This record gives sequence, structure tokens and C-alpha cells, in this order.
Amino acid sequence: MTHKNLLSVAEEFGSPVYIYNAEKIISQYQRLTNAFKVDELRIHYAVKALSNISILKLLNSLGCGLDTVSIQEVKLGLKAGVDPSKIIYTPNGVALEEIEQAVELGVQINIDNLSVLEQFGSKHPKTPVCIRINPHVMAGGNSKISVGHIDSKFGISIHQMPHLLRIVENTGMHINGIHMHTGSDILDIGVFLYASEILFEAALNFKELEFIDFGSGFKVPYRPGDIETDIEELGLQLTEKFENFCKEYGRELALAFEPGKYLVSDAGKFLAKVNVIKQTTSTVFAGIDSGFNHLIRPMFYGSHHEITNISNPKAKDRFYSVVGYICETDTFGNNRRISEIREGDILSFSNAGAYCFSMASNFNSRYRPAEVLWYEGKAHLIRERETFDDLTRHQIEVDLTSSLGKLVEKN
Repeated sequence: MTHKNLLSVAEEFGSPVYIYNAEKIISQYQRLTNAFKVDELRIHYAVKALSNISILKLLNSLGCGLDTVSIQEVKLGLKAGVDPSKIIYTPNGVALEEIEQAVELGVQINIDNLSVLEQFGSKHPKTPVCIRINPHVMAGGNSKISVGHIDSKFGISIHQMPHLLRIVENTGMHINGIHMHTGSDILDIGVFLYASEILFEAALNFKELEFIDFGSGFKVPYRPGDIETDIEELGLQLTEKFENFCKEYGRELALAFEPGKYLVSDAGKFLAKVNVIKQTTSTVFAGIDSGFNHLIRPMFYGSHHEITNISNPKAKDRFYSVVGYICETDTFGNNRRISEIREGDILSFSNAGAYCFSMASNFNSRYRPAEVLWYEGKAHLIRERETFDDLTRHQIEVDLTSSLGKLVEKN
């Protein structure tokens, strides 16, 4: 998408606005599927990254399945037309009743808790279950997105394998998959290869496996020239290890991954208008018509989003701190070198496809923005901007006048 394309979207749909490039999503999916030369490759897109139904439909049209973490995400996937057999459901800390709802919808269940596993196996021994293992591998670009280490709430510890096997034996459960996810923004493919050895060893304990799921966590570039996970090299090395394991196991299994950010991060742009330029004694602030209610990742994770002034891209570069309109510390970038910003200019934030709109809120009673899909050279509105009616739709006004009057009289 060119600057002209982006500006046309901001003009047509207003700002702030999210826009996603379908061609980039498609090319990322094809790059991933081309990297792993196995008999059966299963890609399950992590819905939590970006859950708009139009995005799910696009990925479904490519043959992609879904990785879901809530019953609501399961239902979104089904509404988007995804076959339940291509949806894996991996909750954490949910009630058994929610897992049973997922069973009724026909999706693949993935359990990461010994207690839940025993309860589920006792009630549903014939339902195929995948087990999420915690390999105790520290990986990820930030402590908040590293989920395979020893102190993580996710997964069943590899050291609890004897207990796990007793539960499976006592309940007669059918274990058809084994799974891990060590974290996000993993650069070193050695982490995957090391964790794969742990997962392969654990898999030998189960005789009826259909697939092995390595989660995801592939790092994407956030800055020009930034390094990223070498998918092609990982594909070569992990494919070889996987094929050797299948020979040892005695039959071919499916190899599965659950990419989210990898597929949609770089496809997304977030556009916001500059409301004010504020010069202080030490800083020039560019205040935009948005805040961490729309894009929380910089404040939450300390994540980096490249910021470009698409209204004035050829002007002389100056240094700005780009901030939002939320009544809290609300900074998108400190001391960034950006082409001269004027009030009314449109700024474009890169890598806005993953964990951006999906984490947006109505903090400060602000409306969540519109979403647009750029497909075949045209802008398609895929979510309307919220209105005041949306803010109040589920609120119930209670008449407290008489009670307050009595309280005033009493005092």
C-alpha cells in the first residue's frame, strides 16, 4: 500500500483507523507453508492476534485452520466458515464447562493442566485430546510473552510426565496430539530445535498421536533492516528432525504451527491524525487523535512501531515524542526522527496487524476505531467505527432519585 492509498483510506473512513493488506497476509502464509516440506502441514492461525471475521475468512480461503483460546474465538471461527476439525482450542484457566462446550462444537481440545486433564478424561475418555507441554525453555522477546519457562502458568511441566501418564492410563483417554509454545518474538531457531528434542522425547510416551504442534513465536521485523526468524532455515532443520522422529515413531504424523503475529503483524497499519504540536522546554510533542486505548502495545510491552508522516514524507526530519490523548502517560514513541509534522498530518504506525485492535478498549469512553481490509487494490470496510450508542448499549440506567432524596434528608 502506498502513502497515497493510506491517505485515501484516512480520508474516506476517518481517523484513527486500522488497515490490513490482504496481499501481505497471503504472502506470509505462503512463505510459511513453503518452508516446511512435510507430508502433512497444519497451520492454525492464532485468532487472538486479530479476530475480525473477514480476516478469518481470508485465511480460511487459503486452507488455514485456527488456534483459539476461548469459546468465543471458537464461535467466531465457525461463523467465518472454518471447519471445526481445523480449529484447535487451547484455553488456560477456564472452567470445565467451557471445554465441554468446545467438545460439543467438534473442535480439537488441547489441555494444559493435570487437574483439568483428569476431570475431562474421567467424563470424556473417548474424546481425542492434545496435551500442552511446558518444556521449561525460556524464550520470547519480553517476559510478558515468554510462556515456556519454569514459572509460567502455561502447559504441563515436562517433569510431571509420570503423573500425566498415570492420568491417561487410569482414565483410558485418547491422546492424539502433543503441543508446546515457548513464547513470542523468538529469533534463535536453536530454541525451536532444542525444544523439539524435548517434545519428541515426550511424544514417544503416546502411541496414537496424529500430530505434533510446535506453537509459534516467530519474530517479525519492527524496524527497517531488523532481524527476524529465519523461517526457511528453520524449515530445513526442523523438517529433517521431524522426519527422523516419524521414522522412529513408526508412522507419519502431521506437523502443526500456530502463527499469529507472523501472518498479520506487518500487514497492518494504524493511521492517526495529529491534533496538536506542543513545544516544551525539552521536547516537541506530536499529540494524535488516539491513545493506548487503541494501540496499547508500546505502553504494555514496550514494543516498537515505526511511525511515518505520510502527509509530509519528504520534509526535513525532526525529533518528536508521539503521544496520545488519554488521561494517563500515553506514549507511542520517544524522541523519534520523523519528517516534519504539522497539525492535521496523518501518521502511519507499522506492524499494527497483531495484538493492536484486538486489545483496544473504550478507556476514557472513547470509541474503538474502524477496520479496513485492502484487497485487490480496493479498501473494504470490515468494522464500523463505534458510536455513542455503542458505549451505552448494554448499560442500564437505574432511577435513584427517591433513594438519594431520603439519604439527603437523613443527613
